[in-house]
Amino acid sequence: MDTTKIIELLSYTLPAIITGGVAYYFFNLHIKNEEGRRRYLIHKEAQKSALPLRLQAYERMALFLERINPSNLLIRISPNSSDKVEYQNLVIAHIEQEYEHNMTQQIYISDECWTIITTAKNATIQMIRKATLSAEVENANKLREAVLNELLQKQSPSNNALAYVKNEVGELW
Repeated sequence: MDTTKIIELLSYTLPAIITGGVAYYFFNLHIKNEEGRRRYLIHKEAQKSALPLRLQAYERMALFLERINPSNLLIRISPNSSDKVEYQNLVIAHIEQEYEHNMTQQIYISDECWTIITTAKNATIQMIRKATLSAEVENANKLREAVLNELLQKQSPSNNALAYVKNEVGELW
């Protein structure tokens, strides 16, 4: 084979190879773009159906936090007897029951938010237990007063958690 034939063959095949490579590159780019667009549309559709469920979960958790706020809780639950330990157990049982009722909502909210809500619940229980151990608290009514007086000095744990929930809901938009 003569060099002119080789050069002539290369002059035909080289542009074809370059054109084929460019076509392959753009075709591959187009396929990736279409795949990304489809994923975006599927994600957008999933978000559209999941948003109401997430908002409902945040609403339920806000209601939970309001219900375990000691100022609301102690007014709503009146003591059955004057025994402070019995009243403490009754109030804590109500808090735990509310928590268990709303436990499934954790799949719709962030882990950090769920941790803050759980911490608020535990801090509220701890506040009630601490007040019960006080020597000045003699009966159930004094326990109620002691917890409510403590709330005058500092903010309740559920108020802090509720502020976080509201902030997180604001970020959904």
